[in-house]
Amino acid sequence: MQISSPGWGNGILGVLIFSGSIPATRIAVTGFEPVFLTSIRAVLATLLAVVLLLVFKAKRPEKGDVFPLMTVGLGVVIGFPLFTALALQHITAAHSTVFIGLLPLMTAVFGVLRGGERPGRLFWVFSLLGSFAVAGFAFYQSGEVSLIGDAYMIAAIVLCGFGYAEGARLTKTIGGWQVISWALILAFPVMATAAYVTRPIGFEGATTPVWLSLAYVSIFSMLVGFVFWYRGLALGGTAQVGQLQLLQPFFGLVLAAVLLSEAISPLMIVVTILVVGCVAGAKRFA
Repeated sequence: MQISSPGWGNGILGVLIFSGSIPATRIAVTGFEPVFLTSIRAVLATLLAVVLLLVFKAKRPEKGDVFPLMTVGLGVVIGFPLFTALALQHITAAHSTVFIGLLPLMTAVFGVLRGGERPGRLFWVFSLLGSFAVAGFAFYQSGEVSLIGDAYMIAAIVLCGFGYAEGARLTKTIGGWQVISWALILAFPVMATAAYVTRPIGFEGATTPVWLSLAYVSIFSMLVGFVFWYRGLALGGTAQVGQLQLLQPFFGLVLAAVLLSEAISPLMIVVTILVVGCVAGAKRFA
């Protein structure tokens, strides 16, 4: 299968945008509890999505697309943001960020199950090597391991992989930004209710960095990133372009070092080189 350059170009832009999600969420949970943070970011993103749909006069999805859009919402609007926010109450941003390296494998699996894609054997070899490298690094570099935090991250990865694969399948007929926009709208009643019920009495703990982090995860993590990411998956293939996600942990760790003053170990550089090689191999033999 030949992978298109636009697919990989859009995919890498999506990865770069998503890389700031974990550090931003880590900051945001210092001022907001996880359920409120998850719901209010979805509410804010929905308002922007409605504006985009009206301005560009987007076509409404078909009846047969409603349930798949709801599953996208379950995975990327509710599941991943909620479980990562819960995880970040127990583990560091660096530890949770590296878990994202397992996402390409999960996306590829769901891409095969739901999209009928059949990448070659060497693709799976490089995919597994990259994922194992990231997972091993995560456990090696963590000073304290929280089983609860790790369990939350695994749940987040499974739901997100499913949402990515399902969204990529819909993107081929609906369009990338339309998929996430309609998924947000379908989830809006639940998220708006949750935001109202869990709203804090006051916002004394919400500092300027907390508000900026909320803005980032609402606008970029929840909407803008998906515009590029779903388009990349649709153009280049879910399983293949999904391997770019292997690079996200290391982009995120750099941001964690800058924003949260977390140290970057020499091992991170070694593993980064290994992961880049796995991504290149996956692309070559997809």
